[in-house]
Amino acid sequence: MADDHAWIRARVRQTLEADGWDVCGEGASAEEAIQLAMEHRPDVLLLDINMPGNGIHAAQQISRMLPEAAVVMLTQSADDEDLFDSLRAGASGYLLKSTDPATLADVLRGVLSGEAAMSPALVTRILQEFRAPSRKVLPRKSAAAAKLSPREGEVMELLAQGLSTEDVAHKLFVSPTTVRVHVSTVLRKLRVKDRKSAFHVLKE
Repeated sequence: MADDHAWIRARVRQTLEADGWDVCGEGASAEEAIQLAMEHRPDVLLLDINMPGNGIHAAQQISRMLPEAAVVMLTQSADDEDLFDSLRAGASGYLLKSTDPATLADVLRGVLSGEAAMSPALVTRILQEFRAPSRKVLPRKSAAAAKLSPREGEVMELLAQGLSTEDVAHKLFVSPTTVRVHVSTVLRKLRVKDRKSAFHVLKE
């Protein structure tokens, strides 16, 4: 587990070890979390978000390098952006630090069984997100769209919604350079000179 507050790590460790869990490593930053994950290859990782290096960044890297490991965020943040960014980064759960410590061990056992770990207060937000009307502005099925890869289509859709290159990069957990490369590929595939022309072709 990784959290920059030693007293929180100690409390969580005591709770889990009392229930038979083996805590194989502790870190205080995203960098330490990644290093510990690669060293110990644990079944479950508990990561804070607001620690040095950003826990969501650590979740993304660990999920990519150790897809078999379950990453669970344990944080004070109930912010929607942190919640959805964590899930997009590959987290299997998102628990608030106000969660009853007595239930933590059972929740993590559920994660190992394939269940999602989610604080009840946040489940409603996820349901609302999926029930919200789609913001899609580009047709999903068209001759032009069929020429694009799923990621290229995703990039163009987000740009068409008004997001900047940097915003798209943040949302997709890639670099702005990667976004620009996707756009260049799209322009080449659609045989157009700029984004505005690409949007026009994709909307036809």
